[in-house]
Amino acid sequence: MGRFGVTEILIILLVVLLLFGGKKIPELMRGLGTGIKEFKDASKGDDKANSKEENK
Repeated sequence: MGRFGVTEILIILLVVLLLFGGKKIPELMRGLGTGIKEFKDASKGDDKANSKEENK
């Protein structure tokens, strides 16, 4: 039940396309990519801050 087949993925993509339209999807993906990048940068920054505190 946890695995998605090709048919299920295609149905999900079709529903997303119908809901948001072809013009809106690139904006949504750009925003998602930016959010993921910021999250990764923040997590790397926290690691650096923690290592500096441990060295003191």
